[in-house]
Amino acid sequence: MRISDILASKQTLSFEIFPPKGELPIDQAREVSRGLAKSDPDWISVTFSAGGTGNSGNTFTIAHTLEHDLGINALAHLTCMGATRADIDDRLDRIHATGIQNVLALRGDRMPGRDTVDFAHASDLISYLKERDPSLCIGAACYPEGHVECEDFDLSMRHLRLKQEAGADFLVSQLFFDNADFYRFREMCLRHRVRIPVVAGIMPFTSVKQIQRMAFNCGASIPAKVVRRLVVAGDDPKAQAEAGMSYMLEQIRDLAANGVDGIHIYSMNHPEIGDAAYQELRACGYVRA
Repeated sequence: MRISDILASKQTLSFEIFPPKGELPIDQAREVSRGLAKSDPDWISVTFSAGGTGNSGNTFTIAHTLEHDLGINALAHLTCMGATRADIDDRLDRIHATGIQNVLALRGDRMPGRDTVDFAHASDLISYLKERDPSLCIGAACYPEGHVECEDFDLSMRHLRLKQEAGADFLVSQLFFDNADFYRFREMCLRHRVRIPVVAGIMPFTSVKQIQRMAFNCGASIPAKVVRRLVVAGDDPKAQAEAGMSYMLEQIRDLAANGVDGIHIYSMNHPEIGDAAYQELRACGYVRA
């Protein structure tokens, strides 16, 4: 089913899984998929070539498992960094072969020795995908605090509008730790005439080191209320993880109360994170049993 059709009919809950990159066997990845599927998500996104390893085939293998074995809508990530048109055509063939209807079109991270080839921006990829297969439902990324490589927030919003004009059907946000940033971003979308659904992306922090890495890589700011919780948790890894889970549940409960189009949990291959989110959102009436 097209994700845009689901978003048109209800508020959604979705999760993310990343394929194995050597240390996670494919059978274990399938087990994670089955664990997440128990929380009855509207879809599960599957990242492309996790860690830059080139294991893109696993993306489509897991997406096929979700769609055909578990009956869960799959959102396959598709990046264009370093890709030629022929590369994208090949990936489209594999997408069609697995029966996938939904893709998340991304530029992808810059890495040493890898640069853009035929597609400079995600909007270029979106336009090409729509030209090649108008039936595809295409999601795109958005950045509530602006793209980390774009110093001008207004310019970041204009780039987002280009994704919509290129044919994006919905947006999934980068992670954020202050819901106020997301609510301001929704207002900015209206000002810039970005009218497609915006799904809020949430990831629980698990440690001081992890949240520092996420802030640096994603450009997400760390609010004082998060810092205070980490200070209280001290050096205890379990206490830090519990603080992160508690904070995530507060975030999604507030997002649900404020009428977001959807909530997407970056579950880090841990079904228990997805289950905790599901139980919280079920308790507040956001999802039904």
